[in-house]
Amino acid sequence: MTIRPAARPPLSAATVAAGTVPHEVLDADVLVAGGGPAGTWAAIAAARAGARVVLVDKGRCGTSGATAAAGTGVWYVEPDPDARQAAMASREAHGGYLSDRGWMARVLDETYARIAELDEVPRYPFPIGPDGRQLRTSLQGPDYMLRQRIRVDRLGVQVMDHSPLLELLVDGDGAVAGGRGVHRRTGAGYEIRAGAVVLATGGCAFASKTLGCDVDTGDGALLAVEVGARLSGMEFSNAYAIAPAFTSVTKTAYYSFATFYRPDGTVLEGAGSERGRSVIARALLEGPVLARLDHADEAAQRAVRIDQPNFLLPFDRLGIDPFTDLFPVTLVLEGTVRGTGGVRVDAADCSAGVPGLYVAGDTATRELICGGFTGGGSHNAAWAVSSGSWAGRGAARHALSTLPPSGRRGGPRPGGRPAGRAGLRPAATGTPGRVDVREVLGAVQAEVMPYEKNYLRDGARLAPALAALDAIWADVRDHLQATGTDRLRAREVTAMTAHARWMYTAALARTESRGMHRRADQPGPDPAQHHRLVVSGLDRPRVRPEAVTAAATGRRSLPAVTS
Repeated sequence: MTIRPAARPPLSAATVAAGTVPHEVLDADVLVAGGGPAGTWAAIAAARAGARVVLVDKGRCGTSGATAAAGTGVWYVEPDPDARQAAMASREAHGGYLSDRGWMARVLDETYARIAELDEVPRYPFPIGPDGRQLRTSLQGPDYMLRQRIRVDRLGVQVMDHSPLLELLVDGDGAVAGGRGVHRRTGAGYEIRAGAVVLATGGCAFASKTLGCDVDTGDGALLAVEVGARLSGMEFSNAYAIAPAFTSVTKTAYYSFATFYRPDGTVLEGAGSERGRSVIARALLEGPVLARLDHADEAAQRAVRIDQPNFLLPFDRLGIDPFTDLFPVTLVLEGTVRGTGGVRVDAADCSAGVPGLYVAGDTATRELICGGFTGGGSHNAAWAVSSGSWAGRGAARHALSTLPPSGRRGGPRPGGRPAGRAGLRPAATGTPGRVDVREVLGAVQAEVMPYEKNYLRDGARLAPALAALDAIWADVRDHLQATGTDRLRAREVTAMTAHARWMYTAALARTESRGMHRRADQPGPDPAQHHRLVVSGLDRPRVRPEAVTAAATGRRSLPAVTS
């Protein structure tokens, strides 16, 4: 099934004046933004529900993104009641008891059902365990995403590679009605008029160069907030992963085998992959930190090479044996890619509180299943599978209920006005000033990357960092403007600036330490702050508490919807 441009009259002068003129206009039922795991699962679910689907991706669907570049564990648990209860309880304390057992149970059910589909043609090469059963708790990213691309293509989804979404369209009632983007290879714009949109563009890693995350600049959250959506868990966005200093490969789990050392060869006491990363961060402020995976026995060493071969590839090329040799390590910011913050999920179908808008994967908050702590793969991978499937089905259901008045499938949809602001349409009147995208990126990174600001948090450092980011935002909002493919970079730095402000606004509001949000000036948890924080707005971000419903009780529930 191919969706072709519909014959239309010329665009009006008002449309031209409103923003960048699209070079092509397409019609669809569901527009999916993002071609990673969450986006492809959403496209598959929407197509199976009978919707005409267009998927747009910043890179090439099937090869770009964090999962395609590496591998991932999956929170996949057999439907045994005791095993499921143990799986749900395993991280609740780490997450500050902000997760919800009802949502966790839903994710385990959905992930178990969907992963089974990978055993269909084209079959995923699951390894076989000693008992002869498939091992489905880990996926090799390149194989996984190749098969997802094949499945999407076979269902007739129209895929537009290298064509990122830049802004959403909204109709007169405020409902999402599609989006606009740009073809990176030509600079030409496009418009897709759709009955619903699924944002699955990933989280925000602030261009830190962590493997596969250059495309993860927080675009989806920016688009969602511009049309009225809210965010949750943004204070839990300071995830830093351990990596060798000479590569961007971040596989923190393997450092559970490591001992960490100072340059003089003495052991760095208290350092570790799970609870001791702050010790590593403080030591890195003073000088190099070395590691050796000296607790990995022969069986573990073989497992590492089989499970995640790309982890060992940089060592092999440099002639380093990480199990016997010392090597320098660093901490790399992964932000909301490995944090839990994102767009607030409003209902079971992953709608985002705005008619026609759905979110999935790292674009959506994972507080519901992780609380205030997560890491690479595992829960995140299961959430991508589950939320993508729910969002795709929900978007298809909504879109098919809002067909054009003629009722004709394939008939033109009315579209709407473009909602993009900063980076596309400067707020200042008159001739826009010149704002250099590279300077903006450097200024934002200077506030979010240093360990002493974002990881080793303290109100005395967070407040001036937020003030600096507010000033950066004012310049971006008032003056940043670009044309052609440069619009993508402008929107990326806009999204990263917005993310940094949302993060620090929430971090200052949570005057305690909980989950991955640790404050030196507020070192302990405060029982009175056992709630989630919802952030809204762009120019003046606002924070309000939201009660945690049914956390750790086993009851199935949805987040309370409050005004």
